[in-house]
Amino acid sequence: MTQAAVITGVGVTAPNGLGTKEYWDATRAGRSGIGPVTRFTADGYPSRIAGEVRGFVAEEHLPSRLIAQTDRMTRLALLAADWALADAGIEPEELPEFDAGVITASSSGGFEFGERELRNLWSKGGAHVSAYQSFAWFYAVNTGQISIRHGMRGPSGVVVSDQAGGLDALAQARRQIRKGSRVIVSGGVDASICSWGWVAQQAGGRLSTSDDPARAYLPFDAEAGGHVPGEGGAILVLEDAEAARRRGARVYGELAGYAATFDPAPESGRPPGLRRAIELALDDARVEPDEIDVVFADAAGVPELDRVEAEALNAVFRPRQVPVTAPKTMTGRLHSGAAPLDVVAALLSIRDRVIPPTVNVSPDQAYELDLVTGQPRSADVHTALVVARGQGGFNSAVVVRRAG
Repeated sequence: MTQAAVITGVGVTAPNGLGTKEYWDATRAGRSGIGPVTRFTADGYPSRIAGEVRGFVAEEHLPSRLIAQTDRMTRLALLAADWALADAGIEPEELPEFDAGVITASSSGGFEFGERELRNLWSKGGAHVSAYQSFAWFYAVNTGQISIRHGMRGPSGVVVSDQAGGLDALAQARRQIRKGSRVIVSGGVDASICSWGWVAQQAGGRLSTSDDPARAYLPFDAEAGGHVPGEGGAILVLEDAEAARRRGARVYGELAGYAATFDPAPESGRPPGLRRAIELALDDARVEPDEIDVVFADAAGVPELDRVEAEALNAVFRPRQVPVTAPKTMTGRLHSGAAPLDVVAALLSIRDRVIPPTVNVSPDQAYELDLVTGQPRSADVHTALVVARGQGGFNSAVVVRRAG
């Protein structure tokens, strides 16, 4: 029998909540963390709002030696990992060091650190560039720093597939659990709200140019005009189900199914791969479409991409037959951190029997979705689907369900 992978701990650093309780309270209440950019002067750019993690003071949570060698992205990830392990009741030093590993996703790496050191190079010379520049910018640095901090020397790695990467990392973690690892720390945290990161994101052509935080990010709305970027994400502890049961762990749920596809070339005439990813994830979880109680949508906020997602969901579930929500309208799209945060929201929906709302959106009925808006919806959520897409053609889907 295949070993089940369950989630026993979560840690959240999100624009609308630092810590899982603060995030979930805000999300259920529909409180947004989106506002004007404060981390740099964005006045000269077409897009000027973002989902920033406010109130985060790294020095209050991490030792000074780590502050000097890490980007903001990694500091947020380290804190989320600390919280996730504490939530799981796991003391890494009590585990055999090769029984625990770390697999995270990253979309950009430590852009803010890298920009600062390049400025030093240009303005002061090479002697003023930090030696930590050699790795602090690197997309694998979160995995490395978490594993070093907690002495985790088991299977580890990093996945880079933009917004879909967070789900891909969790799937890799599940694969290692099935191979015999006891604990894998996984998920994704990104933070590239700096002028260098901003230019890179502007180049993608999908950012909203609205200055109104309540009208800038409107997936599945007739007035959709792009998305709002954000920072943060979530780190989760995946554990072998039997090992978790033996130690009496509290279990949020099981990562029951996963699949990933890649879109064909735009001129190929072949359909996008999102529908296939959803169908394969359901097959992997051995559930039928009518067993899914809620879908946490990718919610691109770009009309053509919203149409593709709505068509895929309607083809699998039939129009308006399953509740759909996009709580990322309260945080912005967090790159590799977005989907793990949606997985946390799905697990908390299962725990609390409530579906969080998609804020600010007036659904365009042409999409034929049962979009949860305005207020949270009470529901006996047993099984949830989380969908994520990365720019360039990545599609991923995960099924999580109540542990039975």
